[in-house]
Amino acid sequence: MSDQASTPPPSPEPRESSSNELADVRSRNVELSRRAEDLSRQNARLVDALRRSREAIDGLRASLERDGDFPLTHAVVLARHEAITDRTRTIPGAAAAGVDILHAGRTVRTSISPLLEDEYVVPGADVLVNESLIVVAVLGRRETGTVMTVADTLGADKIVVSTRTGERLVVRAATELARRGVRAGELVVVDPKTDMALSTVTVDSGTSGLQLAEVPQTTYQMIGGLDQQITQVRDAIELPFIHREKFAAYGLEAPRGVLLYGPPGTGKTMIAQAVAHALSEQTGSSAYFLNVKGPELLDKFVGETERHIRLIFDQARDQAAAGHPVVVFFDEMDALFRTRGTGVSSDVETTIVPQLLAEIDGVEKLSNVLVIGATNRADMLDPAVLRPGRLDVKVRIERPDRAATLDILQRYLNEDTPIARTELTQHVDAAAAAAHLCEVVAHEIFDADAPLFECLDTDGQPHYIGRAQLISGAVVKAIVDRAKRAAIKREINGGETGLDAGPLRSAVQDEFTHSGHMPTQGSPDEWARILGLNTPTRTRIVSVRRLENGEENGEETEPAGDQ
Repeated sequence: MSDQASTPPPSPEPRESSSNELADVRSRNVELSRRAEDLSRQNARLVDALRRSREAIDGLRASLERDGDFPLTHAVVLARHEAITDRTRTIPGAAAAGVDILHAGRTVRTSISPLLEDEYVVPGADVLVNESLIVVAVLGRRETGTVMTVADTLGADKIVVSTRTGERLVVRAATELARRGVRAGELVVVDPKTDMALSTVTVDSGTSGLQLAEVPQTTYQMIGGLDQQITQVRDAIELPFIHREKFAAYGLEAPRGVLLYGPPGTGKTMIAQAVAHALSEQTGSSAYFLNVKGPELLDKFVGETERHIRLIFDQARDQAAAGHPVVVFFDEMDALFRTRGTGVSSDVETTIVPQLLAEIDGVEKLSNVLVIGATNRADMLDPAVLRPGRLDVKVRIERPDRAATLDILQRYLNEDTPIARTELTQHVDAAAAAAHLCEVVAHEIFDADAPLFECLDTDGQPHYIGRAQLISGAVVKAIVDRAKRAAIKREINGGETGLDAGPLRSAVQDEFTHSGHMPTQGSPDEWARILGLNTPTRTRIVSVRRLENGEENGEETEPAGDQ
């Protein structure tokens, strides 16, 4: 009994601790359940909000897409502008970024559809706008307008252009044009409605000489009968280009220009082409040849001819700066650069000649540019063009004599030409037969020469002109070509194959009879000067008469007017 009375009763603390923990668990469970319910309700609200937002977005997209419904009208973008941040300058509704467009003759500030990539909405772009004038499509840039000449640039996006009437306008440059840049003298397309230069353009105004062409494959070996003139040209042109150091040591510069003058058809153009080809070979770089025919540059609008001349030399300078030899060849130079003050109905040469002089003087620092002029009337050229320092070298291209004519004939009539069997049997080989045929042609021109024209001068003295006074390289080629065509026709008709003396004799006769050497109108003296038919006393020719078969009767050309 005493042992049982001495044992203490159990402590209530463990039971109370377990009860507290259980209560806490139940409390947290209730809290988590409440939070889960809250999150579930929030999630449901978010889902509902997202659904409504999606529906709203779909509705907005459909609304925006309906902005592109027809009808749509065209407009041109004038400028892009950013949002205006200075609130003192605008009300909030007008401060947004947008574009300025020209629509129906009005300048309108509008916005770009959010569905459109705005990077393509640039000044100069052709766009479509809806009834609210919102830009909904970009069609590209405009390509049509008025062609004007760039006179100057004003910053990156404005240029000064000159119209054909001489009026100057300040216009904006389209984005692509402003990015590329323009320079004075270029042609641009200007939209007169927007006063915006859209693009550059190359206009073929009948001046094919403005185009840079690769140098022709004409060599000196292809030119016959002009050995002395070719040597003179090569010494004056090629040596300074090839041996620059030696000429610099002596204080000599390469000539700026060469004048080739003489009767028509004597090879002036071929020499110019051969010069360009030789410079290309000697310098080891690609050469360029600008073939400018004088009358092509003439324009009825004031200042256009001068602009064409500037463009020619601009192109020449661009290629010369890259190390390429450039030959600028002016054919029929007397058509452009006549003596100032000699114009009958106009004095256009008073501005054209100074423009050429300025360009030639400007070529001084570009040793790769050479100006070559060709004319039948050197006496008509302005003296300032011919002075030393401009067209330094002057070479007269004479009509060929008998030896030179034979040399030219060998270029067109040689062992490679089909020769008739009757000719081959009389000679050792084809080369000898061809040489004989060349002698036949030379005999018909120089030995069997009968007067073709009788020219009377102011003193009444007659001067007789025969085949030898009218022969040229071009005439020689025409004679051989005429004979070859006759031989081909004979062969087609079943006759002998190849060329013989018969067609050649007939070709000489026909060429001088029907080649049109006789003037039909105008001044006989001018006709004689163009053909280089100077009388021994250099008197003025007042009439020309054709002599038929050596007879005294013939056609006569009297002086025209007071000439």
